[in-house]
Amino acid sequence: MDLQDKETTSGEIIPVVIVGNGPSGICLSYLLSGYTPYLSPEGWHPNALLQSKLAERPHMSLLEQDLEYLCEGLEGRSSNPVAVLFDSLLLPDSDFGLDHTSPLEWRYEPQRAVPHLVLGKGPPGGAWHAMEGSMLTLSLANWMELPGLKLKDWMRDKRRNVRNDRATPAEIASYYQHYVSQMSLEENFACGTTVTSVSREPGEQDGSPPCWRVSGLQRREGEILGDGCSVAEEVPFSLLAHNVVLATGTHDVPARLGVEGESLPFVCHSFWELEAAISRGELDRSSDPVLVVGAGLTAADAVLAAHHLNTSVYHVFRRPVTDPGLIFNQLPKLLYPEYHKVHQMMTQQQHQSTLSPPEQAQNLHSTPSSSSHPPPSSSSSYPGYLSFPCHRVAAFHPDRKCVLESDSGEQAVVQVSKALVLIGAHPNLSFLHNNGRPLGVSPGEPISCRRNPIDVDPFTNRVLAADGPGMYAMGPLVGENFVRFLKGGALAIAGDLSKRRRWGSGEDVVPAEVLDS
Repeated sequence: MDLQDKETTSGEIIPVVIVGNGPSGICLSYLLSGYTPYLSPEGWHPNALLQSKLAERPHMSLLEQDLEYLCEGLEGRSSNPVAVLFDSLLLPDSDFGLDHTSPLEWRYEPQRAVPHLVLGKGPPGGAWHAMEGSMLTLSLANWMELPGLKLKDWMRDKRRNVRNDRATPAEIASYYQHYVSQMSLEENFACGTTVTSVSREPGEQDGSPPCWRVSGLQRREGEILGDGCSVAEEVPFSLLAHNVVLATGTHDVPARLGVEGESLPFVCHSFWELEAAISRGELDRSSDPVLVVGAGLTAADAVLAAHHLNTSVYHVFRRPVTDPGLIFNQLPKLLYPEYHKVHQMMTQQQHQSTLSPPEQAQNLHSTPSSSSHPPPSSSSSYPGYLSFPCHRVAAFHPDRKCVLESDSGEQAVVQVSKALVLIGAHPNLSFLHNNGRPLGVSPGEPISCRRNPIDVDPFTNRVLAADGPGMYAMGPLVGENFVRFLKGGALAIAGDLSKRRRWGSGEDVVPAEVLDS
């Protein structure tokens, strides 16, 4: 879509603009396009309390019902109540490995559609297009799907075997792109767009209410050169919206340690840099060890990738291996054998921090050859791997030596070929005042999925500290990392917009100022 065709020079105000075209934005677009969830006439939910509440108003869509009332008494793996509700309705009792049929049915009601635009830098699917394409996703395949299109059915059309009920990120990215086409949502998507500013616009003297101005650049293919290549150009755009939804995800800016030498060339902050080094033949069994920093799933993938090459690994992380907050302690072993293997490695091949610093150095560097990586050992379950729980990186040096420090202050110096700092990422909210920090649960701190999400009303996803009404946030920005739960944010926002629209003229989303006055 060409956004210049949508320029609001005539004073037109778009009801909803969604910033971000990942699964959050796609799911919200689906709900705003007239696809409406109802309790099916034959619908039944295994939770008796929820079933009785749904049966009270079977003629009403879920968007019209009191979500707070429906959420009461439900428990799940998300702290957002509507996320637990919607997940329970889409995938009843899935946490117990059961495959109950959803009690919901979806009806296409075009009269309910809310005009909206979805802006994204790349194709629909967001960060999934940038992820490594061969690993399996953490979530089960049906947890990754969006309403109205079974992911398993789509995958079976693409390949014969659906291994372990999980898919690769490349398959998920392709599914989301196909979903937008299959559900006829394309006309609402403007790809190749970079939002540079979202600000509050005062009302005009003619009585029109305040709104949001969304500005940025859209990439277009320019003229064709003599060699057949086209020249891309970026064209500015500016839109006015009654409501703006922040759905950018949190994969834009890798988190950093903030230690000496972190900007040295051998220190990397993304998994793809490891892949690039492997493809260039820079790592093999004769290389100095790779240092992996972090205890999340991306760090585990890096450990597995290096271990597969027989490249030795030093694995440094801040938590003890028994910490219940560690993601590996929350994953069923049978479903995630590769991550269970990494957890075993972390547990069984620990660096002995009880040694004195001189003994540590001797233990780390005593190998049959001049190489400094841990030597293969007949007594070792995982030769070439050594974990450093309860440690942090104190400094990186130009000679590729890294200083590690334990919680007790003991230090060890290790020689590495490459260091991978994989400790998460922050969203790029540079288009907001002060990078969106005033919107967080802890104002002034950087927005972070786990540590400082955007503070929203739990049943509408309205941003509580926004400059004015009509700003929403969803997905990882409000603490939801898993696709199965971010769909709840779409339900909360669509439900709130539906209630405001029903309260007003029925033709457009009522400006929030009118509703809140």
